[in-house]
Amino acid sequence: MSDPMSSDSLTANHVPAFADPVHDAQRTFRVLLEAMARPTLPRQIPPVADGSLHTPGPMPAAVGAVLLTLCDEHTSIWLDDTLGGSDEVRLWLRFHTGAKLVDDPAEASFVVATPASAPRLIDLAQGTDEEPHRSATLVLDATDAAPTMAFVATGPGVNGRVDWLDAALPADFADQWAVNHDRFPQGVDVFVVDADTVRALPRTTNLERKAD
Repeated sequence: MSDPMSSDSLTANHVPAFADPVHDAQRTFRVLLEAMARPTLPRQIPPVADGSLHTPGPMPAAVGAVLLTLCDEHTSIWLDDTLGGSDEVRLWLRFHTGAKLVDDPAEASFVVATPASAPRLIDLAQGTDEEPHRSATLVLDATDAAPTMAFVATGPGVNGRVDWLDAALPADFADQWAVNHDRFPQGVDVFVVDADTVRALPRTTNLERKAD
């Protein structure tokens, strides 16, 4: 992937991020925490819902909000071909987050993809029993993806059993997630973004696929 960093390119491709960087990042961070605390339930992202966040090229605003909030110079990001092939997106992320962009998803703290382009969960950083926080987070862009399956969620933070009937996820996600869930405390956490909302799937959540 090319990664031009000339001053001309930066000027030409610079797109503002959060309108109020501190306040908007705090608001988004609270939403992400709420999503993790209540797995599979959608939470609206304020700077996206109110139209104040503008992202470059092919990057959906909801994806941008998550990355702006969670990524910094100490994190690394892998982008799928659509986003990674956009110089505008790469320049914008480096300018606003300072994060390192990597070519191997196994080396990334944050992996950004669609249901069709997502690497397998087992191929991402898993963390260790001693340092589970070193695992990857998958940011799954379901903005233009059709629902593919329905689940019943149980586990920490879930009020009994919660139906997720319109999940837009990779075709074999149920099998991938079963392995991921069983690896706890290792394993990958997932944010699924769609338009102006985000749902979280912490590795502690159990997903049972509903019959067709």
